[in-house]
Amino acid sequence: MKILLAVLICTSLIFSSSVNAVRIKDVSTVQGIRSNQLVGYGLVVGLPGTGEQTTFTEQSFKAMLGNFGIQLPASLKPKIKNVAAVAVHAELPAFSKPGQNIDITVSSIGSAGSLRGGTLIQTFLKGADGNIYAVAQGSLVVGGLGVEGLDGSQVVINTPTVGRIPNGATVERSVPTPFGNGDHITFNLNEPDFTSAKRLADTINNLVGPNTAKPMDSVSVRVIAPRDISQRVAYLSAIENLEFQPASTSAKIIVNSRTGTIVIGKDVRLKPAAITHGSLTVTIAENQQVDQPNPLANGQTVVTNQTIIDVARDDTRAFVFDPGANLDDLVRAINQVGAAPGDLMAILEALKQAGAIDGQLVVI
Repeated sequence: MKILLAVLICTSLIFSSSVNAVRIKDVSTVQGIRSNQLVGYGLVVGLPGTGEQTTFTEQSFKAMLGNFGIQLPASLKPKIKNVAAVAVHAELPAFSKPGQNIDITVSSIGSAGSLRGGTLIQTFLKGADGNIYAVAQGSLVVGGLGVEGLDGSQVVINTPTVGRIPNGATVERSVPTPFGNGDHITFNLNEPDFTSAKRLADTINNLVGPNTAKPMDSVSVRVIAPRDISQRVAYLSAIENLEFQPASTSAKIIVNSRTGTIVIGKDVRLKPAAITHGSLTVTIAENQQVDQPNPLANGQTVVTNQTIIDVARDDTRAFVFDPGANLDDLVRAINQVGAAPGDLMAILEALKQAGAIDGQLVVI
């Protein structure tokens, strides 16, 4: 097996020089190897009067003091404008071990004006199963700024109620992974495609041997792997650096109706069609004129309004698409008529309704 792994590594370096190819690790992930979300609730203290005084903040503050043996009367409402209740969340990477540090994000959940200058006190971060996987604490780095005047006017730059603490949490528990279980490892493609799954499997089989990798569907490719963990790591290192040519994505036109963004895939083709584009520009202006009477007429000076309406018609142009017109032809024709994004959306929708687009029109 060691000789096989050495051959795999050397051969993978030879095969990695393909033109217009991508590495397996860049377009897929190994099933079972993933990060986990952690979340917690805590208090940020030391704020310069930008904290809050809410019911849950007071309860949390009293509970914190109670942990140190300080009991406050139930009727007492402490003034804690330098304290803010926050939500703390982080991503626990796969294979994280106890003692390692991870970054955390701290967000205000109350009415605090800013978290700048605050310090997060010890906060437990839990996973979806309710277990504690990390403990967070430290001084916040806040990129935002908020300034408020006595008259109520304020200036806010970025978001002063969200901060980060680099390496602010210490991992206390590792998450088991199925990486070492069974006789197979499974690659999941980031972009599902049957052709890409087959090509990935063929690339591995051409290097290791027939029937080593089998595509299960448009996403997953199952690969035979050694059971020994150290050998499996070296084996996966050789496999994930192999390069192959993924299949081209399906022809799509993505239209974002909110931002006016339009993305046209390179495989979009147009059928024979004729399009005309024109518009009317209507301008309405109001001019005021002063009418004065003759000096001996004993009249009064009056102001009259004069309305001017101007209608301008742009040159109406038409362009014809020949069979098999591609993205370049479409963009060139649209630029010739000077269509705005809104006009282009209407043209694309009309072409799709007319059956003149070989592709999918997706409006988001």
